[in-house]
Amino acid sequence: MSQSAEDGTRVVRIGAEQRRREEALTQRVLDAFAGAESPRLRQLMTALVRHLHAFAREVRLTEAEWDAAIRFLTDTGHITTGKRQEFVLLSDVLGLSMQTITINNEARGDATEATVFGPFFVEDAPLIGNGDDMSFGAKGTPLWVEGRIRDTDGNPVGGARIDAWECDADGRYDVQYPDDRTACRARLFSDDGGNYRFWALMPVPYPIPGDGPVGRLLQAAGRSPMRAAHLHLMVSAPGHRALVTHVFDANDDYVARDSVFGVKESLVRTFEDFPPGTPAPDGRTLDRDWSKVRFDIVLAPPDDPPDPDAAVEIAAEPPA
Repeated sequence: MSQSAEDGTRVVRIGAEQRRREEALTQRVLDAFAGAESPRLRQLMTALVRHLHAFAREVRLTEAEWDAAIRFLTDTGHITTGKRQEFVLLSDVLGLSMQTITINNEARGDATEATVFGPFFVEDAPLIGNGDDMSFGAKGTPLWVEGRIRDTDGNPVGGARIDAWECDADGRYDVQYPDDRTACRARLFSDDGGNYRFWALMPVPYPIPGDGPVGRLLQAAGRSPMRAAHLHLMVSAPGHRALVTHVFDANDDYVARDSVFGVKESLVRTFEDFPPGTPAPDGRTLDRDWSKVRFDIVLAPPDDPPDPDAAVEIAAEPPA
């Protein structure tokens, strides 16, 4: 018998025989995966089946709701391209991305904490030198970014690869532009002392894309789509654990309510603001406002050797 609770949720009372039939079906599916050759695959699939079936039984999933979920996932696949990963976005807003990161990035001394990868990374961004500008003419307030990369023993890490990317002042990534131009992304390498520096743009908060199924989900759930202002950094070097992280602006309104739960206190920095005419760290004098942030990075030691069938390490070799 189905009825509604005071909070509007659906409540269904089932008899012992119906419960037995449902649990028996779950067991048959579990048995079907019991012969998986890979122990890890067997563990993953049996746990997934148990939890999926338990979810369906708990909420008494209707056929119409199941059909809507299938259409939602189909739409998520259709809108995903090489430049837009809607499935990553879905994982982000469900908190699954951050949960996975939390599970796989236990505290490692003073190593810099990881956060979400995001859906807008592009391979083979333009290579720039230290001190160069990665904005490539995009709209925004110039930001000088500098820092030093070291290991957990305090040794500088020279030749570390740094991939950086962010949105422009309008909250758009270059992959969202109507043309194919590249802006607000680059890769560079730390010098022998582990130092890095480049010009970027002052990060701004922005809404995650609202024109797809994930945006519609947030709207239906009454959730804010806003991401806290941030600069993406991905850092890798031989003999160290690769790092995907952000630099967040302490003065941003959305630091405490990021839509993908990606903010960590250790990644929040106070950005310094300077008026026009103030000499910049590279000796230039800008005729407009600019800002500066320092973000030192500590790379953790590598984990146990990865299973080549389960993981791919980020290449990190400086140019010849």
